[in-house]
Amino acid sequence: MLLLVTGCLVIGLITGYYGWSLAAGLGLYLAWTLKQLLRLHEWLRLHQPDEAPPDGYGLWGEVFDSIYHLQRRDQRVRGRLQAVIDRVQESTAALKDAVIMLDSDGNLEWWNRAAETLLGLKTPQDSGQPVTNLVRHPRFKEYFEQESYAEPLEIPSPTNDRVRIQLYLTRYGNNEHLMLVRDVTRIHQLEQMRKDFIANVSHELRTPLTVICGYLETLLDNVEEVNPRWSRALQQMQQQGGRMQTLLNDLLLLAKLEATDYPSDNQPVHIDTLLQSIKSDAQQLSGSKNQRITLEADTRILLKGSEAELRSAFSNLVFNAVKYTPAEGNIRIRWWGDDQGAHLSVQDSGIGIDSKHLPRLTERFYRVDSSRNSNTGGTGLGLAIVKHVLLRHRARMEISSVPGHGSTFTCHFAPAQVAQARVISAAE
Repeated sequence: MLLLVTGCLVIGLITGYYGWSLAAGLGLYLAWTLKQLLRLHEWLRLHQPDEAPPDGYGLWGEVFDSIYHLQRRDQRVRGRLQAVIDRVQESTAALKDAVIMLDSDGNLEWWNRAAETLLGLKTPQDSGQPVTNLVRHPRFKEYFEQESYAEPLEIPSPTNDRVRIQLYLTRYGNNEHLMLVRDVTRIHQLEQMRKDFIANVSHELRTPLTVICGYLETLLDNVEEVNPRWSRALQQMQQQGGRMQTLLNDLLLLAKLEATDYPSDNQPVHIDTLLQSIKSDAQQLSGSKNQRITLEADTRILLKGSEAELRSAFSNLVFNAVKYTPAEGNIRIRWWGDDQGAHLSVQDSGIGIDSKHLPRLTERFYRVDSSRNSNTGGTGLGLAIVKHVLLRHRARMEISSVPGHGSTFTCHFAPAQVAQARVISAAE
């Protein structure tokens, strides 16, 4: 620039036209600058990914050099990122578990080789397809559309009904989904063997136990003919025999509940009437404890499902509240509906449960205190039965408890399970 100005001044000194010399020099400079801009524009428009920018000198040479260095740095960063992506893809390809990436709408973006084996995905024609179109099991669609993925889902593989798969869904980023799928066929077979064993043993024990209890009842009916020192022993034997029969009945009920995913009958059930009956039974069970049992039930909210199974689950919750609530205590039963579905809560002022036990309460035979079930006559299967009944009715249970202040068990039913009571008009 300085050289151009100096040259223009020299020409102006010779010719005597300083203004015209400076104008001509500025015009040449602007023309040169425009040419460099056009070169840069042409390179930006047509250049290949790794093509270097054009050569230049002066100020524009520095601009082109800076672009070149930025280009080289960007290539190095992209190379490192691509290396990381390649390593991730190689490692996930080696996994026996399937890994599937979905966008925010649930469409397939990427998957590893195991996904092709377990789910039957095909590359590249399935890319961009909704995952619910390729995994068509009805329980998967319900699972995918729900808000919470705290528990995994187990279903048969779309490619082979004899293969059982377990699916985990996790949200990340901008509401995208990461789905992990693993083959749990062996675990499922072992679990089925355990269920069959328990069911068969329970059936086999039922008949001899019935015979034993029958003879004990006969002896106690004629207790005056029995040696007095055997009376207490016979009473204890009958009590323990009755407890064993209750345990076997609960085991058989659990086996029946685990045999299928949904109840065979799915008719609207009047829950208010059902709860009124359970409340009456609970008051009889309370006896001399003089507990205050209250019921608030919306008569308009019906529930689709099996009345027998729902009675078993709800009565377990209410009777537990009666057993673990001291005399003069309060038990509140509520049934209501809202936009989230229908809800049942059983709240008591009993002894409460420490928070560390809450996650395991629905496990079979799990005991908060080893003496609690024996003292109350429980089998340790009540809440396990409740859990399976709720699963079969598309519901979940929420437990909150404070030691010394009582517990609240709340069952949440999905809107799909709720039915409204039909209002009969005067004209009808």
